[in-house]
Amino acid sequence: MFQFIKNGTVTSVQGFKAAGIHCGIKRSKKDLAIIYSDVPCNAAGTFTLNKVKAAPILISQKIIANKNKVKAILVNSGNANACTGEQGHNDALDIQSSCAKKLGINPDEVLISSTGVIGQLLPIATIIRGVNKIIGSLSSTGGLDAAEAILTTDLRLKSFALKVQLSTGVITIGGICKGSGMIMPNMATMLAFLTTDADIDQPVLQELLLMSVNRTFNKITVDGDTSTNDMVILLANGNSGIAVLNDTDDYNQFLIGLNKICEEMAKSIIVDGEGATKLIQVTVNSAKTIFDADSIAKSIANSPLVKTACNGADANWGRIISAAGKSGADFNPLNTNIYFDDLPVMLAGYKIVLDEDKASKILNKDNFSISLNLNEGDCSATWWTCDFSQEYVKINANYRT
Repeated sequence: MFQFIKNGTVTSVQGFKAAGIHCGIKRSKKDLAIIYSDVPCNAAGTFTLNKVKAAPILISQKIIANKNKVKAILVNSGNANACTGEQGHNDALDIQSSCAKKLGINPDEVLISSTGVIGQLLPIATIIRGVNKIIGSLSSTGGLDAAEAILTTDLRLKSFALKVQLSTGVITIGGICKGSGMIMPNMATMLAFLTTDADIDQPVLQELLLMSVNRTFNKITVDGDTSTNDMVILLANGNSGIAVLNDTDDYNQFLIGLNKICEEMAKSIIVDGEGATKLIQVTVNSAKTIFDADSIAKSIANSPLVKTACNGADANWGRIISAAGKSGADFNPLNTNIYFDDLPVMLAGYKIVLDEDKASKILNKDNFSISLNLNEGDCSATWWTCDFSQEYVKINANYRT
């Protein structure tokens, strides 16, 4: 049994507190967030594959790799602390140390994260003053403030919770995330922080998170760019007293629940994509291999021509089959069927059956699907993307101003 808690509703996970404040990085909006557990947590994480990695990525990645217990995550928005060299790295360590000292814990029990403009040094004194202030604001109902404080160009707050029935009781998974542009995670300015009160050993937690991220966060794209600051973190503090062990029904149920909440979080990022007006699901079925299905879905989801056609509700199927053809996948286009939702557009042998009026109605919706059936195997893949509007260009042409 799974019970979703509506986005934007305060739901606490046992033993966790959070807060979000304005400390002065931005002019007026909240810009510093913290998530804190009363007891040490096992921690799992995935991080950007961009070779240009921000200082907080390198520090937090090392903590996860060392399997250290973690009690806090500190996040600033408005400044990415990326491409800032030795000074940026030392600044990140100073902030981490200040937070740890204020909480009375070790520095390596604090994960740190940043998001915002690349290439600018952090206002270190401003943030340390903010750290001293935010600790006093921690509360079991502070999740929404934290969710607000991590936003940059996002228009919507993204906060979720899910209750999962396991064999010996109910556990909760909570999550906040941000992301709007520079989104094509391989593990973008995409940040996601999840907590659970389940008791899960670190290697199992890492395995669960990797599987879920690969099915959800790594299947979304706004603009095909992968940021310097991506991370997804999952903390488990065990406060429910309910253990999730490998190779059990509870393991499978927890993974299903984790997939559900991660998919909702990932989709919320696409819905809030810079200038986006439509959520588009791209599915490729009946491919020879998973690689072929995934490559074609990714190529279509990333195509500016497909995304702009969707913005204008133009049923330009030629852009879709062209994007599939350049993907590098092994398939015969002559075998391919294309659909908008359930409406056939092109059938095998390049037979065009497009009904322009019906297609236009589908493409004018704010949520629809593009699907291809390759008729060559039994493998499939799904990606989620959004349309490209003139607003996307406007936002990114003026990002630093």
